[in-house]
Amino acid sequence: VQLQASGGGLVQAGGSLRLSCAASGRTFRISNYIMGWFRQAPGKEREFVGTIRWSGDRSYYADSAKGRFTIFRDNAKGTVYLQMNSLKPEDTAAYYCAAARYWSGGYYSAGLYDYWGQGTQVTVSS
Repeated sequence: VQLQASGGGLVQAGGSLRLSCAASGRTFRISNYIMGWFRQAPGKEREFVGTIRWSGDRSYYADSAKGRFTIFRDNAKGTVYLQMNSLKPEDTAAYYCAAARYWSGGYYSAGLYDYWGQGTQVTVSS
């Protein structure tokens, strides 16, 4: 199983970026997984950004992402997206996508997730 995150880059504060996470693997079906996004800034712990349930009917976000970030998924394409608007310098981090087989009230915990992508860097300049 591989999760490939892409779409990161350098953007000015107030700008937007859309990250993608493409899943591959002979038996891996993204529709069977809850998909989350996390981020990690230098010197800081990895933190939850948001997650989306299998069918995309519900998504949940960290307070820092609410109202600015949106997660959506296209199971037919095997891809999950993180649309980030109104970016701030404090959003600068490496962003990781992750897949979890089972839902839990601890959806914000990295320990719930079974597979991780390699990360894509987002840098927001002031």
